[in-house]
Amino acid sequence: MPPPRISRVFGAVNIGSFRISAMIAGLSDTGEMVVLGSGHRAAQGIRRGYVTDMAAATYAVRDAIERAEKMANISVSSVWIGCSGAGLASQIAQVEVDIGGRRIESEDVDQLLYAARDVVQPDGRTVLHAQPAHYTLDGANGVADPKGLHAERLGVDIHVMLADGAPVRNITEAVQNAHLEVEAVVASPVAAGHACLTPEERDLGVALVEMGAEVTNVSVHASGMLVGLASIPMGSADITDAIASAFGIRRFQAERLKCVNGSAIASPADHREMIPVNAPGEEASGPHARHADDKNRIPRAELISVITGQLGARMEDISKALKALGFTGQRGQQVVLTGGGAELVGLADYAQAALGRPVRIGAAPRLTGLAEGHAKPGFATLAGLVLYAAADPVDIRSIRPGYQSAFRYSGFGLVNRVYRALKEYF
Repeated sequence: MPPPRISRVFGAVNIGSFRISAMIAGLSDTGEMVVLGSGHRAAQGIRRGYVTDMAAATYAVRDAIERAEKMANISVSSVWIGCSGAGLASQIAQVEVDIGGRRIESEDVDQLLYAARDVVQPDGRTVLHAQPAHYTLDGANGVADPKGLHAERLGVDIHVMLADGAPVRNITEAVQNAHLEVEAVVASPVAAGHACLTPEERDLGVALVEMGAEVTNVSVHASGMLVGLASIPMGSADITDAIASAFGIRRFQAERLKCVNGSAIASPADHREMIPVNAPGEEASGPHARHADDKNRIPRAELISVITGQLGARMEDISKALKALGFTGQRGQQVVLTGGGAELVGLADYAQAALGRPVRIGAAPRLTGLAEGHAKPGFATLAGLVLYAAADPVDIRSIRPGYQSAFRYSGFGLVNRVYRALKEYF
């Protein structure tokens, strides 16, 4: 079977504190998203989602995109950027216009969206996007496309994503310095939501917890849109640091212990299991761990104790964030964990007990061509970026006041308008 014909190509770069990853994907003629190439490398010049070293961050971005380009055997000139820091905040703006009971036409929707521009209040912050989430007809919400329907009043809920201006400019400049144009900066909770959440979950109500290396973003989705967001300046790297501190070892050793031998759930056998601090062939590297035996091995139970101690603190922070966002009652049920921190063994069970809600792990969707190593929670935001780009969401800031001419009728145009109205109602 010949390969699918690609009609559009999208480039994406997710800038995290642990890794910078890149993906090149194409949309086929049949509407299927096909991953052409992906790559990642250790992050440099990024701290808790903020650029701290412009030259290092630019080099890391360029390296990641070149790895993806080499795999895809094509180059890209522009990318969509995923951002997890920069003081992200979310708000919902609402606006209504009178329709007078007649049929809603395209120009009515344009008028509404243009009017919505005036209700967005960034308060000096940068607007990453301002998108219509859903429409309301005479107060009844959940309308995806109002055109062709009748209503006295037409309204719309606009989801506005805000960020601090300077950090966003730094991220944008780091990518531009890597000789790439920036299509848009997308908040990572928005991109991760595209990858991990089903339309039904977004409608019923769900909390998405994106556990990054140094930032944990908690977002609440309901009625098909993101309705609240909180950022916690802690992540899975803090667990690694706690392990390194507890055993007096280096970070790379602690990271390997966490990923290879770590778990969120303890078992009775952990006390009897001794795990090596160093990987095979690296026995001479790094210091001798505290509480280790003569072969530089530690009890697995002690490792898990450090991990669960840190997880307990993180779950308290997440629980407080969910409560502050109003994620309670019947709609405050399902929680989805994603991000690199969600790859810890047993985390879903631990979080379910700690939060008292059903919890599942959200990984990157099974896109055609996606490497097995990238079909994990840590790459969900990256996959979500290309899905977001392909969805081509409307931003009200791009709406122009051209609709006004549609309401200025004279001569035969006015006669035709009256005739259509009479035909419609009689």
